[in-house]
Amino acid sequence: MLTCVGFDLDMTLIDPRPGMAAAMNRLGDDNDLPLDGEYFAAHLGPPLDHSLRGFGAPEEKIPDLITQFRANYPEIVVPQTVALPGAQEALDVVHELGATTLVVTGKYGPNADLHVKALDLPVDTLVGDLWSTGKAAALTEHGASVYVGDHVGDMRGAQAAGAVAVGVVSGPCSRDELVEAGAEVVLDSLTEFPAWLRAWAA
Repeated sequence: MLTCVGFDLDMTLIDPRPGMAAAMNRLGDDNDLPLDGEYFAAHLGPPLDHSLRGFGAPEEKIPDLITQFRANYPEIVVPQTVALPGAQEALDVVHELGATTLVVTGKYGPNADLHVKALDLPVDTLVGDLWSTGKAAALTEHGASVYVGDHVGDMRGAQAAGAVAVGVVSGPCSRDELVEAGAEVVLDSLTEFPAWLRAWAA
């Protein structure tokens, strides 16, 4: 019986790329660091500290950089973010089938919640600050039998929780990469998800 379906947030349900690029570039400007907002926005998925290390940010500065980024986030990123095609319908079909919707994201939870509220997404539970196999804890706790995401880390999290891993190619990872990471099905976009879930649940 289907009781809960989990979703990733960035590039699965929402597209925050313009704001993410702007926020990272501002962080670089404010701290005189070579942070590449466009590259960051094109490779969303891993936690912020991973990305900052990848740009060569000094380790001792990373906690403060994260604090600054999170503080700037509501005014820079949230207003520029849109829901991806099919996001509303994907969440609605879960409720139509009598199950609950769960978002498990690597994003800082309070900022993730701002997106859900701003876009009026029908999300029952949101858990932030979890990445890759770390997402399994929340998926297991809430009994998610399916987890939908755009990143190989999402597929690994689903597998670790024993949930059906559903990939969408709306993010940085290719169909082949998602399959290799454990996706049991890969969709071109969330617009295909309602039909798939109805068939799977039946």
